[in-house]
Amino acid sequence: MNQLSALLTNDVETTSIWFNDLRDETGFKVMKEGMPLLLDLYHKYDVKSTFYFTAYIAKLLPDVVRMVVKDGHEVGSHGKSHTKENGFDIMPFSRQKAHLDYSKKLLEDISGQEVVSFRAPALRVCSLTAKALLETGFVTDSSIASQRFDFFLSFGSKQKLSFIGAPRLPYRTKTNDIFSKGSSQLVEVPLSATLIPFVGTTMRIMPWVTSMQQHLLHCESRINSKPVVFGIHPNEFIDESSESRTIKRRSRNPVAYLLTDYLRAHLKVKNLGPQAVPIYEKMIRYYAERNYSFTTVKDYVKETFPG
Repeated sequence: MNQLSALLTNDVETTSIWFNDLRDETGFKVMKEGMPLLLDLYHKYDVKSTFYFTAYIAKLLPDVVRMVVKDGHEVGSHGKSHTKENGFDIMPFSRQKAHLDYSKKLLEDISGQEVVSFRAPALRVCSLTAKALLETGFVTDSSIASQRFDFFLSFGSKQKLSFIGAPRLPYRTKTNDIFSKGSSQLVEVPLSATLIPFVGTTMRIMPWVTSMQQHLLHCESRINSKPVVFGIHPNEFIDESSESRTIKRRSRNPVAYLLTDYLRAHLKVKNLGPQAVPIYEKMIRYYAERNYSFTTVKDYVKETFPG
């Protein structure tokens, strides 16, 4: 049997789960509290991982990027910022390219390494995002969550309908369609899902579901060598609950507010902070005991898609 791979990926931003908003104060807590806990856990299990940074947090706190480089992880781009209006599903092609160029150059200047991997904020992409990535020098993308069906709880739900039919195995994309298999130089490494997303939020809210997912995904990997791709955020390891909470309303539509703001914000705070560490460690240990290779997205693609 071929070596199985677990890609433990991380989105680094200033999003406060507690306040359902972007806050510079949260970025500082991510650097001082969340990242050390996460990096120590990865060091313990000899995990090499990919961290996708927004340009906003990288410019605000360049040391949060350097601490990842110091531990031998890959630096990837998470776009320019995580604001609603900067979704790659709604930005015109020229603006997508500008955001990619900006974030790539900034992260390369800070990290001293070439940045070739991308994940869109909130996984919001459109078909032409593939062309924008190709024209700005990116080699990998991990914004597609094949067969994931929770997008009605997030922004960009219309484009995310394409997740349902997207290939499950990593694939070269079409130049003009990131959701479809083609022959371009861009390799899509889909986030794992079993209709329910395989991410930190699910792990914290419903650890028993994640346990079931692990077994299902492991069986799939044994059959077709599909990598397990898990997504988590260092802001899931910080605790802001000592501060009085108000939930920011980001949508005027009452149904959208109920689903993407109010309901989502209340669900996502379970097991936030240091108490998330043992839950995540249990998940990592599952793969360590089964001899999975913990590698970066860039190295996985280099090994699996030579040339």
